[in-house]
Amino acid sequence: MNPNLKDRVPPGQFLTEQWPVLHAGTVPRVNLDTWDFRIFGLVDEEKTLTYQEFMNLPQTKSQSDIHCVTTWSRLDNVWEGVLFRDVMSLVRVKLQAKFVVVHAEEGWTTNLPLEDLLYDNVLFAHKHDGQTISPNHGWPLRLVVPHLYFWKSAKWVRGIEFREEDQAGFWEERGYHLYADPWLEQRYRDDPEWEETGLNTEEYYKTIKARVRKEMAERNKNQSTGK
Repeated sequence: MNPNLKDRVPPGQFLTEQWPVLHAGTVPRVNLDTWDFRIFGLVDEEKTLTYQEFMNLPQTKSQSDIHCVTTWSRLDNVWEGVLFRDVMSLVRVKLQAKFVVVHAEEGWTTNLPLEDLLYDNVLFAHKHDGQTISPNHGWPLRLVVPHLYFWKSAKWVRGIEFREEDQAGFWEERGYHLYADPWLEQRYRDDPEWEETGLNTEEYYKTIKARVRKEMAERNKNQSTGK
């Protein structure tokens, strides 16, 4: 591997210029005339957007690397879409909301801490590298959360639910890690830190987040100094 890329590729990953297609089940058929996006849960008033209303929201372009739990990584992806926080601003979220369940077509879900969705590069994308995202990759709307394993970047998104307590999503219920940091190789939910400490979900996330922020700061420092 090019030494200049070492700090961008997590342990256990290999680089590819392809974008592998990975999902369970069939690709949903989507009718944009009936498609909608629902914002609900711990909000003062639920809101539902049509496809056109969603596309009329402020558009953002962002570049990021992605890392799949199946061990491939793809660098310098360019996304176009709507920032999560711009979608969130359409409702008044209650203070006790700490987690989000992302809902997708055919009952697919994934769970994330709300804090992780407020990063500058987390968005609902409809374009990738200048092209409309294909149905295989999540058209018409795919969540992109670059700093977590890519299964957290749910395809075919149809809504977000704000929650006080965490709720495992589809893959998480089947043994995948609840948080999914690729730099810590949090692939599956056999993390001894979870099993041996007796921490509840919120305490566990706080522990993970503090360590992840520290390690990210150290990586950024090393990159800036050329180490």
